[in-house]
Amino acid sequence: MPVGGTSQQNSLQLPGQTAMIRPSPELLAVSRRWYEILRTKKNTGELRDFLSADDELRFIGTGEGEFWNGSAVRDGVGGFFAAIAAPDVFEELEAEAFENGETGWSSFVHRIRFAGFDEAVIYRTVLIFVLQGAAWKIVNRHASVPTPNIELVGREQLAIQKLVDAAREEGPELIQTEGLASVLFTDIEGSTALAEALGDQRWSVVIDSHFQILAQIIQAHRGQFVKSLGDGTLSVFPSANEALAAATEMQAAVASAPEEPYLGLRIGIHTGDVVQSRGDFFGTVVNKASRIAAAGVAGDILVSDATWSAPSELAHRYV
Repeated sequence: MPVGGTSQQNSLQLPGQTAMIRPSPELLAVSRRWYEILRTKKNTGELRDFLSADDELRFIGTGEGEFWNGSAVRDGVGGFFAAIAAPDVFEELEAEAFENGETGWSSFVHRIRFAGFDEAVIYRTVLIFVLQGAAWKIVNRHASVPTPNIELVGREQLAIQKLVDAAREEGPELIQTEGLASVLFTDIEGSTALAEALGDQRWSVVIDSHFQILAQIIQAHRGQFVKSLGDGTLSVFPSANEALAAATEMQAAVASAPEEPYLGLRIGIHTGDVVQSRGDFFGTVVNKASRIAAAGVAGDILVSDATWSAPSELAHRYV
């Protein structure tokens, strides 16, 4: 979704140089706290603190006429979302964030179903940030619900999609491959509250160090660190035994960390057929591994039956 690696490197910007666009784990964390409030409907009054107090603030919703600006947005945003019932499905499908000097942006895709409705709806949201003082503030929020172009303009408008499809088919690294793998997901229990307590800048440093430790363990056990997802990671292994060994070492590393804060790591592993394309992995196995991790508590390593019964070496290696 999605998001690529989020490790950041310090860079020196000389006078006259253009700022570098780079992935931003900090803005991913800020954005996810915004969406967590929307998901739980708890403390919606805090949403105003995410927004810039400048008159240039813009809020663009999915409803007709929902194009608002200025202080009214900041004062009314809590009531706007509080009036919407809490969803019974709130699934993140894609997420990415970037920063460029004192500006940044995040793009998210969610599948949401509200109580009383049979079907979920896809929501796409872009948040644009500016760095004001020491805090990132939203200056533009734009949400949309996909509608087929054929219904809007009478044409399918496939020019961009054809180029995207063609790019996916070019080059050996873009060819899809299939095979068995053990998929390992991690995430951190209570990360939203922890990030709020630490502040965005400190949290960014903590989570980046955490990812580096996990990446080293994954590599040592012949795994592939596929990507980070906010406070979590996705990795794949050619052996269920290696995935279990890596998970055990991850928990030991977290438990023995010499510095605060303590990170409540939970891990889920599932084994089965996956599809690899453009350096990412897809399939129901990936989705189930994510759900297994989410079902645990801090310190857990939850493993599916398919992983317990998997052969020591899987039929197809990706790493």
